[in-house]
Amino acid sequence: MINVILCGGNGTRLWPLSRTLYPKQFNKLISNQSLFQMTALRNRELCDQAIIVSNEEQYFLALDHLEEINITAGQFLLEPVGRNTAPAIALACFAVEEEELLLVTPSDHIVKNTSHYTECINSAKQLAEQDYMVTFGITPGYPETGFGYIESSGFDVISFKEKPDKILAEHYIKRGNYYWNSGMFLFKAGLFLRELKEHAPEIYEQSLNAYNHAKKRDSIVRIMKEDMLAIPSDSIDFAVMERSSSVKMIPSDIGWSDLGSFEALYAELPRDEDDNTTNEKVIGVDSKRNLVISDERLIATIDVEDLIIIDTPDALLISKQGSSQKVKAVVEVLKEQNSELCDNHVTAYRPWGHHTVLDYTENYKIKKVIVKPGRKLSSQRHYHRNEHWIVVRGTALVTINGVETLLRTNESTFIRMGEEHLVENPGKIDLCLIEVQVGDYVKEDDVIR
Repeated sequence: MINVILCGGNGTRLWPLSRTLYPKQFNKLISNQSLFQMTALRNRELCDQAIIVSNEEQYFLALDHLEEINITAGQFLLEPVGRNTAPAIALACFAVEEEELLLVTPSDHIVKNTSHYTECINSAKQLAEQDYMVTFGITPGYPETGFGYIESSGFDVISFKEKPDKILAEHYIKRGNYYWNSGMFLFKAGLFLRELKEHAPEIYEQSLNAYNHAKKRDSIVRIMKEDMLAIPSDSIDFAVMERSSSVKMIPSDIGWSDLGSFEALYAELPRDEDDNTTNEKVIGVDSKRNLVISDERLIATIDVEDLIIIDTPDALLISKQGSSQKVKAVVEVLKEQNSELCDNHVTAYRPWGHHTVLDYTENYKIKKVIVKPGRKLSSQRHYHRNEHWIVVRGTALVTINGVETLLRTNESTFIRMGEEHLVENPGKIDLCLIEVQVGDYVKEDDVIR
């Protein structure tokens, strides 16, 4: 069995913790492992290998997270733009043999009852081997309005239901045969493709075309942007599961959560005697039932209740408990303003390491740059800024207009506007340098590679 890990996401529901280029699956929200790492580890014992379906911008981030837990993915399938789950799963199916069993899982959910999870997967395997497409229905704990529901009779699916209002959700819970739609599936690759071809032929044809024209090297499949855009965007539920007669459901009481809101995150975090989330950076005085997250600054609360306070280096969110779904409206405003706060944290991750913006004004920017051993940045030039580099740890091999210079700790160099330059780390430890950009325009798009 192969675990297909869907690694998409727009980073909107848990903003400012998550961003477009750093969505929630890469955040270490409830432990010292990211949700993505927890997913990979959870399924490693059940599956022979993994296929990671990811936005191409997040490839290096996913790779780093896998290396951190000593897991090697069988294959990366990189999408230039997202087209929802049906095309993503189709592309993964084209990459394997028809008889392969695929366990399709989101990368940003948690499962606390792993023993029952294993039992559910084994039950689903038996049905999948009989040529059924199996989905997993989560035993609902309360009338949630943010999930779709599956109506069932035993293993048989009667119908799929859209997200209900409060009254209808309460009716579902009373009936006792309605389950939350988990977004997890198990089936043979060939069966899914046959069902997709029958019920959503355009998605099938365009996905096949995109896979055939993809750039394939080693364990990486890169889909071309024009081919990806030609695929109709649709979910696996709408495109296949709701239309097929070959669907079964496994009732699953596995301690599941999609952590789709700050309220859901609050429910999973440890709390003190006043029901405030515990954090050594937080002092609460006569405050109750608050979710407060801060990694850097000390936050003190006095006489406040039922608040959500999320503090990051470049953005602060304050919301009432129960209202955090409206954070999407904040993100929409930021998008209208073309704000970089939608996409990146002050720390941005790259294949060679990462950089953190320490200070930024209209005509200068100061960064801390970390380059991993053996890695290098691309050769580039800038037309609107000069740069000063100061090495504070490690050794830097700097090339400016073809001339190489070795810089050690407390040594520096100056790159003039328009000069071609690159830096690499030839050493055995991380290279840390401070980069000072000065010019009339210091945004990230002033880069000619």
